[in-house]
Amino acid sequence: MATIAANLSRRLEGKVAIITGGASGIGEATVGLFTKHGAKVIVADISKKVPQSFSPDVTYAQCDVSREEDVSAAVDLAMEKHGKLDIMFNNAGTVDKKNSKAMEYDMEEFQRVMNVNIKGVMHGIKHAARVMVPRKNGCIISTASMAGIVGGLGPYAYTSSKHAIIGLTKQGAAEMGRYGIRVNCVSPAALATDITLQFFGKDNPMSLEEIRANWEAFCDKVANLKDHTLRAQDIAEAALYLASEESKFVSGHNLVVDGGNSVVNHDLGLYQ
Repeated sequence: MATIAANLSRRLEGKVAIITGGASGIGEATVGLFTKHGAKVIVADISKKVPQSFSPDVTYAQCDVSREEDVSAAVDLAMEKHGKLDIMFNNAGTVDKKNSKAMEYDMEEFQRVMNVNIKGVMHGIKHAARVMVPRKNGCIISTASMAGIVGGLGPYAYTSSKHAIIGLTKQGAAEMGRYGIRVNCVSPAALATDITLQFFGKDNPMSLEEIRANWEAFCDKVANLKDHTLRAQDIAEAALYLASEESKFVSGHNLVVDGGNSVVNHDLGLYQ
């Protein structure tokens, strides 16, 4: 029993991971959790502000995921430093600057979001495959969203890009299963990450913490699963499952972490 407990406490021992968008939000929480479980992590992020709390097992690489050469360089760094890449977590993402109606939509803004959210994920899949296929081993995870399975939860570009990530996941799993490579994604419900607060907190005189508290209170109110507030750590735990041997026969799967929101219609009043 002690051996089993020890193994569960270090579920990524000896693994090498790249986490895009790893300097904040879901990415930051996942970096901390992956290193706690024994992984060496490359944080690939556009931001130059890297949390000081990161362990010595973390290496930073400045990376704009919309630029293929940046993602390729992050993968090359993992190979040069550690000799392999076991886990690619395509987590970096962005959102529309405002929730415009279709007839007023700025198509340059649409393209900006697509470049990060779809091309960025495809860059990660492509260059992870480049080094994983020869080894016939690896795990690719991407951050989608509940907005990728339900309409009306976000702006046009964000919603369509998250739908596309689920499609890329299925396609990647279909191709790479023959090489023993698993491809999955995780779809969170809304949670109070920096990107969410920036979108909903525009022109708001309240402090960031007040906005965070109000947003979490709203999410708790509309949630199907009560007595729990969804936080970045919960999504990191889902990513840990998909990255670990506990999910060794799971591929092409969209792990929805929304407390059942997307499968319940409370307007009928049957369970209230």
